[in-house]
This record gives sequence, C-alpha cells and structure tokens, in this order.
Amino acid sequence: MSSVEQFGYRQELQRSLGFADLMIYGLIFMVPIAPFGIFGNVFAVSHGMVALAYLIGLVAMAFTALSYAQMARAFPMAGSVYTYAGRGIAAPVGFIAGWAILLDYVLVPSLLYLVASTAMSSFVPVIPVWAWLVIFVLLNTVVNYLGIQMTARITRIMLVAELAVLAIFLVVGGIALAQGKAQTGALTPLFEPSSFTWSVVLAAASVAVLSFLGFDGISTLAEENREDARRLGRSMVAALGVAAVLFVVQTWVAALLAPNRAKLIEAGDAAGSAFYDTAAFAGGQWLSVLTAVATAIAWGFANSLVAQAATSRLLFAMARDRQLPRFLAVVDPKHRVPVNATFAVAGISLVLGIYMSTRTNGIGELASLVNFGAMFAFLLLHIAVVVHYLIRQRSRNFWAHLIAPVIGFIVLVAVVINQNVAAQWVGGIWLAIGLLVLAGSYLLGRRPILPTEVK
Repeated sequence: MSSVEQFGYRQELQRSLGFADLMIYGLIFMVPIAPFGIFGNVFAVSHGMVALAYLIGLVAMAFTALSYAQMARAFPMAGSVYTYAGRGIAAPVGFIAGWAILLDYVLVPSLLYLVASTAMSSFVPVIPVWAWLVIFVLLNTVVNYLGIQMTARITRIMLVAELAVLAIFLVVGGIALAQGKAQTGALTPLFEPSSFTWSVVLAAASVAVLSFLGFDGISTLAEENREDARRLGRSMVAALGVAAVLFVVQTWVAALLAPNRAKLIEAGDAAGSAFYDTAAFAGGQWLSVLTAVATAIAWGFANSLVAQAATSRLLFAMARDRQLPRFLAVVDPKHRVPVNATFAVAGISLVLGIYMSTRTNGIGELASLVNFGAMFAFLLLHIAVVVHYLIRQRSRNFWAHLIAPVIGFIVLVAVVINQNVAAQWVGGIWLAIGLLVLAGSYLLGRRPILPTEVK
C-alpha cells in the first residue's frame, strides 16, 4: 500500500476498505439490474440486438478498466481520471479530464434520483416526484456522512437484494422460455443479419455503456483502500467482469421474451416500461411490479449512495489541489469523510433533480450528458497510460502500456462518434467552458500546479 505523503498530501481519509468492499462498491455503482431501466431504449436503438450492444460496451470498458488499473498502481490517490491525467501527463490536462468527468459524476446522482423518484411517484402518486427526491437525497447524505464503513455495509445488503430480484426474473424468464413464450430466435439478441450495421450497434453501445459507468468510481476510494494498490485495479476489472455477465444474461432473456418487438423498435420506449412489460408477459403483473420497484430502489438509494460518495471524493481531490474552491477539501474529523463536498453533491442533486423533473425529457437529457463526459475523460486516461509508462518510464510492457490503451482509445472514439448529436454539442460546450476556466487561471497567474511540482 503506497502512502499519499510521497505525493505531497496528508492521509486524512480512513483506510478501511478491502478488495471485497471495493468490488461490491463498483457493482452497486454499476447496478446489477441497471438494464431494467434502459432496456427499451437499448432494444430500440440496437434493433433488438441488446446482448450484442452490451458485449461491445464491455469491450470498450474492459480496455478502459485495464488503463485504470495501471494508473491506480502508479498514483494510488483519490481523484480518479483527474489524478491520473494530471500526474501522468500534466496538471492542466488533469484539470480538463477532471472537468470532463465532472459532467458524469456531478450529473449521475441527479439522474439516478430523478429516475427513481419518477418510478416511485408512479406507484405512490400521492407523494410527488420532488418529495421522493428530497427523501432519497436526505437518506443517502446521512449514510455517507456517517463514514465510508457505513456506506460499505449498506452496499453489501443492497447487492444481495438486487441479485435476489435478478435471480427471480431469470428463473421465471427461463420457465417462460421453456413453455415456448420466446418471441424470436435464440441468437437474435446477439446477431440479426437483416438489421446489423456497425452504426446501429455502436449507437446502441453508446447507450448501453451507461450501465457500465461506475467501475471507475472505485478509483476515487484509493485513499480509503487498506490493501496494496494493485488490489484496487483488480477490483475494478473484477467488478466489470461480473457486471458484464449479469447484463448480457438478463438482456438476452428479456430480448427473447419482449412482446411487440416491431413496435418497440419503431416507436422506442418513451415511457421506460419495456422491461417491466416483458416481466409481466413472462410471469405476471407481480413480476412487473417487483422489477420496477427494485429498479427504483437500486437507482435511487443504492446506486446514488455510492455515486454521491465517489463524486464527493473527486471534488475533494480537485479542491485539495486548489483547482476547485478550497472549502470542498474539508474533512470531518470524526467520520473522516469530505463533509463539505458530500453536502455540495447533495445540494446540486436536489436542485438539478427537481428542475429536470419539470422538463419533458429530463431523464434523457441527463443520461446523454453523463455518457459524453465519461467517454471524453476515458480518452485522456488512455493517453496518460502511454505518456507515463511508455514515454517517461520507458516501459517495455507494450501490451499494457501501448497496445491495450490504443485499442481502448479507438473503440471509445467510435462510440463517441455514434453518440446522440445533442449530447455531443452540449458536451462540447461544457469542455469549451472548461478551457476558458483554465485560460482564466493562467491569466490570473494561478495555473494548475500539483503539490510535488511546487518548488
């Protein structure tokens, strides 16, 4: 286990997490039943080839996970890709990477709260969406404030609950298939010759990849990892692999059973109910209600809980380096968590979530922006691996430090090009603002400087 003191910092956060804690944290962040909520959108965009979309998403994220693992060994600190790009390439590049990933991290909790609150309001309409938002935000903020160990204990419980619901769906779905309820051929979710084009599949993968975002959140807990830094990287790869298996299996079964396939492909899933309709077709209304409520709780409590924790650590790391307001770097002396950053994330999530709940397509707008920020930051991560290891360290491990990151970079570029055009425009504007902020820092004589650079 490397010490943060060698990089110019004090050890302020509590080192209490092991390999299992980190892997479970990553799984909860990705949500084992994440495809429940976006199944219809991926189905429509992929023309029914949902399993293939998730497999391509896995390829994109697998190479990214390998790059994360390499940089986590070199720089075992909080901050995720902000730290890796800043120390692997240069501090200004780190700022841009951090700025890009902020679009993902800061918006993710708002997106999760909005999806869950909308779902819960549909079941309990007497409580409006905004009230559910307040409930979820307050609950998660209290848990995160009580310390990372409390968060870890809650995530274990939630993981078991989500896996139990998934197991029930797979068993009932398997029985339905055995009874002859399949609506298409067994291999159609993987490959449909009449519909296959690379643009279709890559566009679907750009949506499906939303389910994989979260494994990278493990890297923000580097300063709370009590084991060797290599275990941090391994936990990311392990969490990604387990999640991928779960995603492919559940979407394969659901795609085989989905009723009204042609209508879903043509008209899409504006109501977000395609998976729950499929569950009802497979096992009855009780299964539809069970999967819908499980999705609401998983997104609104479990996933947003760890998303808030990860986002607060990113804000903490950037503020510690004076690239964000200094008050965000304050650590609670008792619970040893970045308290102001935690409260800031809660406030942003609450205000933005309530605002987006008033918009016609608030969920879709947030989802597209989240993906763009993450993909751009991951591109800089791959470059950082090559610069740090191959150029600076003169590494001869060409697979890990050249071939893998280059492949990962190329795959991500293909995914970004096929993303929603609106997301590309808004994401581009966000990056332009970041560049202006960076330029302003230079003009004011406050260029980004990491602690070890100070003379």
